[in-house]
Amino acid sequence: MTSQSDKALAFQSLHARPGVFVIPNPWDAGTAKLLAGLGFEALATTSAGHAFTLGRNDGAQKVSREETLANARAVVEATNLPVSADLENGFGDAPEAAAETIRQAAAVGLVGGSIEDATGRADDPIYGLDQAVARVRAAVAAARSLPFPFTLTARAENFLHGRRDLADTVHRLQAFQEAGADVLYAPGLATREEIEAVVRAVDRPVNVVMGLVGARFTVEELGQIGVKRISVGGSLARAALGGFLRAAREIKDQGSFGYADDAVPHKEINVLFAAR
Repeated sequence: MTSQSDKALAFQSLHARPGVFVIPNPWDAGTAKLLAGLGFEALATTSAGHAFTLGRNDGAQKVSREETLANARAVVEATNLPVSADLENGFGDAPEAAAETIRQAAAVGLVGGSIEDATGRADDPIYGLDQAVARVRAAVAAARSLPFPFTLTARAENFLHGRRDLADTVHRLQAFQEAGADVLYAPGLATREEIEAVVRAVDRPVNVVMGLVGARFTVEELGQIGVKRISVGGSLARAALGGFLRAAREIKDQGSFGYADDAVPHKEINVLFAAR
């Protein structure tokens, strides 16, 4: 695949074929190349992983739309795989902000992206339903205006903001489906019953995130439930930073360097990147 249209069609077909697929989340060009080399069929950016590379916490220290799309472009250009992006709330409250973000996302080579119903404000974390739906509808309209099938994912963020209201989450996802979203996603679902309820309630592909505390399912188990797509959010970035911190603490606290025994050999990394 070389053209954006080819990538878009390939990404669309992943959601249409039988079974479940995993879309892992690199945070830069290097991790994108490594994941592509392992044989994954598509990639998705991570707002958390990107924020960490900038030395910011995820959420409170805002990453701009320009920074997000520059990171996405780097991931897109690193491989020939379809890439979708975590576009947060579209970088603005108004529906037009979400629409403009989709247009700019397409301009950097992305073939998919997600818009969430989280406001980014601690005192009022979730948009009212009417505004949330209007934002998804505007994003969908922008996606449909493109000369290729841009896969639009709509996210209901209740569970990530302490609102474990499954009925409202399902209602929101159904409304996003009616607004035209291609994929539906409620991050933070932790039980089989919650995931099953979402899958049963909608007739669009459902994305579920793994790698969060409290949710431990295999790819096979999620496929049996009816999940179409599995992402891992910032968990790969956190796993990498976990290894980094353990190694650095060993040096600082113990004055030893045993961590090097578990490090990927320099030659192996060179070979992996040379292969791409």
